[in-house]
Amino acid sequence: MTFVVTENCIKCKYTDCVEVCPVDCFHEGPNFLVIDPDECIDCTLCEPECPAHAIFSEDDLPADQTHFLALNAELTKTWPVISAKKDAPPDAADWDGKPDKLPYLER
Repeated sequence: MTFVVTENCIKCKYTDCVEVCPVDCFHEGPNFLVIDPDECIDCTLCEPECPAHAIFSEDDLPADQTHFLALNAELTKTWPVISAKKDAPPDAADWDGKPDKLPYLER
């Protein structure tokens, strides 16, 4: 099993989760983070650290977010690993909780 970053991370991109990951399974894109399902060890440390509540266990993914499992796996192949916390975008709080953010995902 793996953990999955879902839609609410788009344009929020808080990196608190990265700081606690013991295996560096997070990858960073321009405005979104993803988890490499092959590297994730299911330690559960990242989920409670996400201020946007955008990380779910694969088994607990909301039905409308299941496509993010494949998206995380796809984007880890091209995005670099991130292993240190960074400042969130200045408008992250404005985007937290907004629906239908997938069109804003920058690849």
